[in-house]
Amino acid sequence: MTARVDHAVSSGTFSLDGETHEVDNNIWVVGDDTECVVIDAPHSVSDILAVVGDRKVKAIVCTHAHDDHVRVAPALREEVVAPIMLHPDDKVLWELTHTDYLWDLDLADGVTIEVGGTTLQVLHTPGHAPGAVCLYAPDLGCVFTGDTLFQGGPGATGRSYSDSDLIKESIRAKLFALPDDTVVHTGHGDDTTIGAEKAALD
Repeated sequence: MTARVDHAVSSGTFSLDGETHEVDNNIWVVGDDTECVVIDAPHSVSDILAVVGDRKVKAIVCTHAHDDHVRVAPALREEVVAPIMLHPDDKVLWELTHTDYLWDLDLADGVTIEVGGTTLQVLHTPGHAPGAVCLYAPDLGCVFTGDTLFQGGPGATGRSYSDSDLIKESIRAKLFALPDDTVVHTGHGDDTTIGAEKAALD
């Protein structure tokens, strides 16, 4: 069995700094027919489970802790009995959503996650959030960027705990080091490639 990427979209809200917005979040699930990891846990446990199917979930990996990416993580953890993984620099954001629960395992730059015969490499890419990470799957020729890099450029940095200079530095140092044909699976919206975004970033 070979590893694959499965995808769905879940709709809900994002709230920070006293503002709330309607958002559509991508759900990404990486694995084979027997096991998988879930990348981010947005608005609906049932939406995520529909992608997972009857596979064993090895981990719930959070690209960052904005509420639209971690809102149902504790509920999903209960459902699938898998650890939540988050970079500890995002503790301040996690606690805006979850005061009664913590995540289980810390992510760090260079950590690898094995699933379904493939490997996800953790790239710490602060800027959109202090603990933002991307997950590079070299065997699959793709990177999951959360809200760090989108089709059309870097993620938003106009809110608390974000930094526009830092996100560009992260993208240039960590993401633009990847092959140009690497497919970028984003937290919201359509795919792009590293090469396309490299050409567009001023």
